[in-house]
Amino acid sequence: MFKSLVIPVYDVGDKMSDVRNVIIIGSGPAGYTAGLYAARAMLEPLMFAGYMSGGQLMLTSDIENFPGYPQGIGGPEMMMQLREQSERFGLEVQDRNVESVDLSQRPYKVSLEGEEYLTHSIIISTGAESIWLNAEGEAEQKGRGISTCATCDGAFFRDEEVLVIGGGDSACEEATFLTRFASKVTLVHRRDVFKASTIMYDRAANNEKIEIKTFRQIKKWLSDDNGLTGAVLEDPRDGSTEEISATGAFIAIGHKPITSFLGGQIETDEEGYIVHKKYTMTSVEGVFAAGDVVDTRYKQAITAAGMGCQAAMDAEKWLEEHVH
Repeated sequence: MFKSLVIPVYDVGDKMSDVRNVIIIGSGPAGYTAGLYAARAMLEPLMFAGYMSGGQLMLTSDIENFPGYPQGIGGPEMMMQLREQSERFGLEVQDRNVESVDLSQRPYKVSLEGEEYLTHSIIISTGAESIWLNAEGEAEQKGRGISTCATCDGAFFRDEEVLVIGGGDSACEEATFLTRFASKVTLVHRRDVFKASTIMYDRAANNEKIEIKTFRQIKKWLSDDNGLTGAVLEDPRDGSTEEISATGAFIAIGHKPITSFLGGQIETDEEGYIVHKKYTMTSVEGVFAAGDVVDTRYKQAITAAGMGCQAAMDAEKWLEEHVH
């Protein structure tokens, strides 16, 4: 049974008129959907979208699995449409990064660039960063052949040869999934011991379309004007190299939730993902979270958007009950 924390409320005097109903930290599908619902509920929400507003989909060239786009849509275009729609109903968006929050008393404080904003409630939708290899040529090929989501982009590589990099369950699962589309999948791992569960590893190892290369790491990505063409693999034991051809590559070495700005004031799991306590509320009353900053399983635009809707509705209900 969830037990709400008792957060002291301090007197802000004449500043009470400057206290926002809700501040949304982060953008992407979760943040913009939360902003849309909060704005339509007349909560006059303020969003700090970050300097890289739009989230991970800003690096996705084509989205074909979000309902309502039969011809598909580019990630950046979709994010701009979501932003435009939410702003139409009154969401105020500032493309700035939040540096810290003070959740010790209400109204809560949100700090950035020497300024402090007061708010009755907060929705956190900062997402999770994919962990990249940062190999030579990688930055130029993000979204042009190199991806971190096989579910999102695998269908673009029908009858082509692709690489998957990693040694955990995610890597083995993505390699197996990609065999639905690719003619060949090469699973590249820098060691010969896999962190993946036995069942996930065996599933990949026994698939005739998957070749596993151990003691290999990406030294350099190869490309031409059309995009990715392959990679230079290096043996970490002796530095020897080989080239491998591929038009697609999927980096599956994990994600890192963006929660450091919270300063440990909200309960997270051992990997840093925010934990829900009641619906979308966090361990701090009046603070909600949505999207990949919470989601350790699905990590899809549609699930993030749905959770953003839930967080806004939960915040609206909480404000009705606790703020007068």
